[in-house]
Amino acid sequence: MSSIASQQRVLSGMRPTGRLHLGHYHGVLRNWVKLQYEYDCFFFAADWHALTTAYENPQGIQQSVFEMVVDWLAAGVNPNNANIFVQSQVPEHAELHLLLSMMTPLSWLERVPTYKDQQDKLKDQDLSTYGFLGYPLLQSADILIYRAGLVPVGADQIAHVEITREVARRFNHLYGREPGFEEAVEAAITKMGKKSAKLYADLRRRYQESGDDDALATAQALVKDQQNITLGDKERLLGSLEGSGKIILPEPQALLTPASKMPGLDGQKMSKSYGNFISLRELPDDVDAKIRKMPTDPARVRRHDAGNPDVCPVWQLHEVYSDDATRQWVQQGCRSAGIGCIECKKPVIDAVNAELAPMRERAREFEDSPDLIRSILERGAENASAIAEDTLRDVRAAMGLAYR
Repeated sequence: MSSIASQQRVLSGMRPTGRLHLGHYHGVLRNWVKLQYEYDCFFFAADWHALTTAYENPQGIQQSVFEMVVDWLAAGVNPNNANIFVQSQVPEHAELHLLLSMMTPLSWLERVPTYKDQQDKLKDQDLSTYGFLGYPLLQSADILIYRAGLVPVGADQIAHVEITREVARRFNHLYGREPGFEEAVEAAITKMGKKSAKLYADLRRRYQESGDDDALATAQALVKDQQNITLGDKERLLGSLEGSGKIILPEPQALLTPASKMPGLDGQKMSKSYGNFISLRELPDDVDAKIRKMPTDPARVRRHDAGNPDVCPVWQLHEVYSDDATRQWVQQGCRSAGIGCIECKKPVIDAVNAELAPMRERAREFEDSPDLIRSILERGAENASAIAEDTLRDVRAAMGLAYR
């Protein structure tokens, strides 16, 4: 697959944590549902990544994968539009991880911000393992095995995409020099025609001599627009621009996703560890009970006391679910004691249940059909393996490991 075509491929995954909640939906899944109609999407359950911190107690991982995938499907991720699979069912991830580990400097892994952050947060666990140190490289392999051009991430995960770009760049520099590369590049330049060839050479010189990023971007666009050269020639010309060889592993770009605005029931971030969540399959009566028990403005002790929505967790949910008219009603009614807290919570209860209703309905179909889930995952793994094997064939050949 060419690096040009890879720009239409999206790769994303989740560690299996069991049933998901509204924070997952608003932070990740709603975006996946949108992307599946715009790109060639690969979404996977990262069970090997779960083992980096849960290696002593892996018994629940398989069931957590099943529950998580049911919620993906319930949220609207469609197996007819996206490839859904389990990481460990595509062993090519592991082989590419091994091969990349041969050329990745140890210091690159140690400097990933989440490496020390997770060590600090999980002090009660022994994380002095290679699996934990190497998980950023496994993430890179997850992306590069599909030559994915786009990786949807939050701002706190950009470092993982950046190390993947560095790994791809190093790989291409070390192994992308096919025999006769320079001659092939010059032949491709000639095929562009005199005017385009002269412009390409000038832009390449400006970038390589003075680091002119505008010249690089213009040259890349020029190459991609060429109609009379092959994809292989385009790869060589793009590699030559940056002084490397043929691009075997394209560098992915981070597709920045908006931060989730879904607060928990106590005003903190919604999280299972805080116990402040509403699951995607929460029953209507349980949604009602959870929201009715939410804390409100502590200064509003009695019904006739005026309140301040800005310090009330319920207001944060109104910001997610309510329209302007309802929010204005809340602001005026709360500050004047014109409405009580139970009245204030009612529109949120209705809105959350309306959002969850189609998810509950879709979930029932899959909860009652475990064989259907298995077939979806098997089909997704087959599709993923076919593409992953193509990548590995090129990687093995580049590294001198093509024995047949």
